[in-house]
Amino acid sequence: MPNSNIETHPLPPFLPKNAKILMLGSFPPKMTRWSMNFFYPNIQNDMWRIMGIIFYNDKSKFVCHRKFDEALVKSFCVEKGIAVSDTAAAVIRLQNNASDKFLQIVENVNLAALLLQIPECYTIVTTGQKATDTILSIIDAQEPKVGGYSEFTFIGKCMKLYRMPSSSRAYPKPIEEKAAIYADMFAGTGILFR
Repeated sequence: MPNSNIETHPLPPFLPKNAKILMLGSFPPKMTRWSMNFFYPNIQNDMWRIMGIIFYNDKSKFVCHRKFDEALVKSFCVEKGIAVSDTAAAVIRLQNNASDKFLQIVENVNLAALLLQIPECYTIVTTGQKATDTILSIIDAQEPKVGGYSEFTFIGKCMKLYRMPSSSRAYPKPIEEKAAIYADMFAGTGILFR
């Protein structure tokens, strides 16, 4: 009998055909915490504020009436060639919250299937330790330092794995410092021109 506590991922991967990078988090919070039907949906998560700072010098670029503007976020990802998914396809929440510390992953994402749909993608970006640990259980790569990358081969492609800081406010680093680390990665991948 299946475990009734298992949650399957509620969102399909977002895979623009022009994607140059694939950003992978761990798993979304419960839907009651969502402000949009897309990745990093919790208004308390700073991912889309980080993107606003980096690309528009405007922390509130993707925020509208205490919600993220889903259409604007998606069009931004398409324009910049950013695919987004998570490393877990199914989880058990050991506590009734979104903390990565209390997520038990029962099924990993099918990374090969994702990458086959975005043939121009040669860079994976993990956005937190849980996502990094999970992706390292799938690929053969050295764990990069936060802000750094390591090279690896997967499904016949030479790729880079970047390890970024979590965009969660639980990760104790000012948003401007996180944005600077992400900006360096986007510049290194050719998505941001300075």
